[in-house]
Amino acid sequence: MSSSLRNIAIIAHVDHGKTTLVDQLFRQSGTFRENQRVEERAMDSGDLEKERGITILAKCTSVEWTPEGGGDTTRINIVDTPGHADFGAEVERILSMVDGVILLVDSAEGAMPQTKFVTGKALALGLKPIVVVNKIDRPDGRPQEVLDEVFDLFVSLDANDEQLDFPVLYASGRDGYASDDQEARSGTLAPLFNKVIEHVPPPGLDPDAKFSFLATLLDRDNFMGRVLTGRVQSGTIRVNDPIHAIDMDGKVIETGRATKLMSFDGLERVPVEIARAGDIIALAGLEKATVANTICDPSVTEPIAAQPIDPPTLAMRFSVNDSPLAGREGSKVTSRMIRDRLLREAETNVAIRVTESEDKDSFEVAGRGELQLGVLIETMRREGFELGISRPRVLFREEDGKRMEPYETVVIDVDDEHSGTVVEKMQRRKADLVEMRPSGLGKTRITFSAPSRGLIGYHGEFLSDTRGTGIMNRLFEKYGPYKGPIEGRINGVLISNGDGEAVAYALNSLEERGTLFISPQMKVYEGMVIGENAKPDDLEVNPLKAKQLTNIRSSGKDDAIRLTPPRRMSLEQAIAYIDDDEMVEVTPQSIRLRKALLCPHERKKAKRKKED
Repeated sequence: MSSSLRNIAIIAHVDHGKTTLVDQLFRQSGTFRENQRVEERAMDSGDLEKERGITILAKCTSVEWTPEGGGDTTRINIVDTPGHADFGAEVERILSMVDGVILLVDSAEGAMPQTKFVTGKALALGLKPIVVVNKIDRPDGRPQEVLDEVFDLFVSLDANDEQLDFPVLYASGRDGYASDDQEARSGTLAPLFNKVIEHVPPPGLDPDAKFSFLATLLDRDNFMGRVLTGRVQSGTIRVNDPIHAIDMDGKVIETGRATKLMSFDGLERVPVEIARAGDIIALAGLEKATVANTICDPSVTEPIAAQPIDPPTLAMRFSVNDSPLAGREGSKVTSRMIRDRLLREAETNVAIRVTESEDKDSFEVAGRGELQLGVLIETMRREGFELGISRPRVLFREEDGKRMEPYETVVIDVDDEHSGTVVEKMQRRKADLVEMRPSGLGKTRITFSAPSRGLIGYHGEFLSDTRGTGIMNRLFEKYGPYKGPIEGRINGVLISNGDGEAVAYALNSLEERGTLFISPQMKVYEGMVIGENAKPDDLEVNPLKAKQLTNIRSSGKDDAIRLTPPRRMSLEQAIAYIDDDEMVEVTPQSIRLRKALLCPHERKKAKRKKED
């Protein structure tokens, strides 16, 4: 059985083509019929994944491959992994249930920070990668240089001789071909299938031992309850067999039965009666077991070693929405609903940590980065929640009496003309320049080591500075010495001094004060941020002032009011923009900026207290 089985993960930097390649593996293995209508990037099933074009949750699938000349059919279980470092916890756990990895590298961009992150995890587990140089048909492709970069990367990650002797294929995932020849521009993915069967070992696990299984992924099904996904590490399991779950210390968490076993077939989970060592399966029947627990035969007491997970580096406060407009747009507004939802998220997402405040009305949610927490807020917003979100703050540590903060490796690709601006802005944010080199076609690649604190809110400014052409990639590097204060937002904000609907006449006179975030007829309230002041101080303004009507006819017609379109912010931009004394009000229909203290007298008191 196991000799005709292969378990592999596809790992790569974000946007290097993992999910597109899996689409073609489906088509060419016969998982989809020739005339079957299938969505592009079939593995990205979530709404947010489709909209953003990124993989957020790891997904398992399987294909069957029969060599063209005939021969035994091999079942290949494939795991599509996220490319963003914020979802790295997924990648770390997934690699423990496969026997080989396909490392996908873009033929132009080469080895990027996330490539380093996932490859390091794979090499540490002793996996031997197959390197696929993807997008070989790009006009700016440089496959040979990219291959040298990958080799250097392996060396820097302490790869052993076997791992350094990796097989290489050149491919175009979009067009569905792979070849040993870098000049090839057509063909099929048969060379990749054959390389997987030849290079990745079958699971060398004992089917006759007692059953054990490490829970790697966790999701919830309305009919089956908790569903744990992972690889059977030893033995055999049948439906309704007795099982128990033990934690990393060997303590029994719960006892039950395997009420349902499912294996993967294409995009579907299909019920099976039996699973053996090496199979990747989903199992239902337990109510408390979670990720990193060992599910096993009741006679087994020794847990399977699980991968330690990198600590959260960023935290935000999620609080009950207490603005005057609260409860008008969402259906889930109480602290109890928010608490239950966050605890449910922390249960399935081990990279997130939730702490309840003393007043029970807010929760500190710590995670791996702005993107991960932004995705959680956006998901909750779509589920009908209303929330108040604070400015992100980094999590400090104390080591030997010194204050330590998280640092990130930042790799930036920009047009040569913008490199000076980027270096200047990054140095203002206390980043150290590590490397700067031309990357061809008028572009420069700059690498920095920067405190995470300095990067909060920089991405929008970076896109403006580089006219939208710059690409920035970040990766957690280390905890290092505290770098001292870092300058924040330079401009103050315009704050509404009353409740009601904004009036075009009032907004017209406010335009000269700065940039507006609202348009006429929008609801505003006292303490809501309605624009950015052109000066450093905050300014309270009246957006409700209507034109006074008189019985004197004006000489000449009134000019029609023409307002500049307001600056609209996405959720991530709003969270990055706010200052420490501000919040983002998030509802299913709106994203508003506001002061944490809505009453101006309260704000003045708080300011005096801070100065004292």
